Amino acid sequence: MTTTAPPVSPLPAARLAAATAAPEHPAREALRMFLRNPAAIAGMVMLIAVLLVAIVGPWVYPADPFEIRTMPLSPPFSEEAWLGSDQLGRDVLTGIVYGGRATLLVGAFAALLSVVIGVSLGALAGYYGGRVDALLMRVTEFFQVLPALLFAMVVVTLFSPSLVTVTLAIGIVSWPGTARLARAEFLKTKNLEFVRAERAIGARDARIIWKVILPNALPSLVVSATLAVGAAILFEAGLSFLGLGDPNQMSWGLMIGSARQYVLSCWWAVAFPGAAIFITVLAVSLIGDGLNDALNPKLRER
Repeated sequence: MTTTAPPVSPLPAARLAAATAAPEHPAREALRMFLRNPAAIAGMVMLIAVLLVAIVGPWVYPADPFEIRTMPLSPPFSEEAWLGSDQLGRDVLTGIVYGGRATLLVGAFAALLSVVIGVSLGALAGYYGGRVDALLMRVTEFFQVLPALLFAMVVVTLFSPSLVTVTLAIGIVSWPGTARLARAEFLKTKNLEFVRAERAIGARDARIIWKVILPNALPSLVVSATLAVGAAILFEAGLSFLGLGDPNQMSWGLMIGSARQYVLSCWWAVAFPGAAIFITVLAVSLIGDGLNDALNPKLRER
């Protein structure tokens, strides 16, 4: 007696389509994961709103942030000053609108300088190893143990407070963490098969470092650069609070620093610029966390 095997049911259409579909590009997959992160989207919305206020605000609301507009210490929601005035009678709303440009520019360029220095030194140390690694890591450790705020204060004081000197000071003291991260990524990647293949075909070290290894280390470095922007904004606010900001450029830190002695009688002159800094740093942090989840393959499966 012969038995016949039961007929094999065909794969469902959805499973068949998934099995035959082309693999998704990593960049597209990372973007999809980022857009599925509610916190990252909230951070993006907040950051776009801050950028619009800083970029478009001065055109829509033309005014001089240093102009005395009304009586000093006017409370919020008055006719002359919607968010109140500071101890000199300057409009707080005008200062927030115009101060955003300086704060964001310092944060962005200081973070860029920090990333450039850190990635360059970390890449060279991780790729060459040996004496080069030892020398560059000793330099990194020297800057890492320096009191960052104190060293930045010395640099700004020596070269006079301005947006350029504040940006350079923040960038110079903020790169050691990025350098260590870049070094770790290069140590992990430099002996993989595709890097050995590049060496085998005679590729130069410069090509291997910047065009082969660096693109594979970018995900973690992009996250680090994003978070460095928020740290630089807080650093600038701290220097301005101590009176080391550019006195000729309105910034959120300068607003807080100039009104720090009147915080009890003029809380709005400190609270509203502080809220602007808080929202901006929070937005950047949420975006950084979202990028970390989207670009890290181990976290995509959570």
